[in-house]
Amino acid sequence: MTVVADPPGRLSVSERAVRRIAAQAAREVDGVEPEVSVRAQLSGDRAELAVSLPIRYPLPVARVSEDCRRHLIERASELAGVAVTGVEITVTALVLETDTAAARSTRRVR
Repeated sequence: MTVVADPPGRLSVSERAVRRIAAQAAREVDGVEPEVSVRAQLSGDRAELAVSLPIRYPLPVARVSEDCRRHLIERASELAGVAVTGVEITVTALVLETDTAAARSTRRVR
């Protein structure tokens, strides 16, 4: 029988890393536009997030926000190893689908 010992040391994840993970996770939710902003406050292995979301109109704001909240909690735990104890969501814009399509067609590749 082989026993695997716990590795020495510990892992620390910065607030910046948690912010970036959370922002990308928010963008993965259907109805959330790319211009997401996240603030994170870490305390040990726990995080509180404040997220500013632009949501595609006419999707239901409450549903998209709740989907985003659930997804953020799941992905932050999975990718950063932190337990999210709170997610404060502020909807900063409602973006018409035609505005989104027009913006995408005029973007330049860098």
